[in-house]
Amino acid sequence: MNLALTDILLLAALVIMAALFWRAQRIRETALRATRRHCEQEQVLLLDQTVGLKRLRPRRDEHGRLRLWRLYEFEFTVTGGERYKGETEVLGERVRRVVLPPHRFTREPDQLH
Repeated sequence: MNLALTDILLLAALVIMAALFWRAQRIRETALRATRRHCEQEQVLLLDQTVGLKRLRPRRDEHGRLRLWRLYEFEFTVTGGERYKGETEVLGERVRRVVLPPHRFTREPDQLH
């Protein structure tokens, strides 16, 4: 069996694309876990149990290395009737922050005694 150079290059390109796709999925899962955890802490309900990629661009980290910056969007609710959009920011493979916009609260503020 003889493999031509184009066959080898095509196979290498497919392997690289599969690896990049797998890494992107792993980073999305990391963002989803951080988003779920943040929503639980803030006592809001993450809707659809997913995050969606909103933006992607190169950006430098705190050490000056070029990384991919990703901004994921998700929806959450407090009352069950209103949907709000939040964002999860990831630089490289690290979640930088999860942001919830101003929203209603269903619980009473803690009373001071």
